Amino acid sequence: MANENRRNKDISNFHRTEMQKDTVLQKLREQGCRITKQRQMLMDVILQEECASCKEIYYKAAAVNPEIGAATVYRMVNLLEEIGAISRKNMYKISCCMSCEKENACIVELDDYTVCQLTAQNWYKVISEGLKACGYVENQKVISVMVDSCANECN
Repeated sequence: MANENRRNKDISNFHRTEMQKDTVLQKLREQGCRITKQRQMLMDVILQEECASCKEIYYKAAAVNPEIGAATVYRMVNLLEEIGAISRKNMYKISCCMSCEKENACIVELDDYTVCQLTAQNWYKVISEGLKACGYVENQKVISVMVDSCANECN
């Protein structure tokens, strides 16, 4: 009985996800967007996975299609925000120190679609030095940064 209930729940979730995907794709078409294979794949990743950030979406999407770029993911997420399909409020944790060797710890997209990829060391330095330069901190260490996208409000 438990297996049957689980199977019915999985089927129900699949149908709900497919309906959500169809609704979002229709909204994109109404905005004049082409529905490419990459956009469909990104929709699948976003709807099926519990991703906490664009970077996480990018890594999961790149596992499916290694040719996808980070900028494509960021543009898609921004587009989904613009049409009201998603709302992005992410918490980015700095879980390493200045000696961390992690590459692409922070990806910043600019309004001309230029993408800056920062190592963990550079990300930490940008945040720490920026806060010091603006007078917000003295000797404290940054442990987390909360980012609330204002894409719709700033355009």
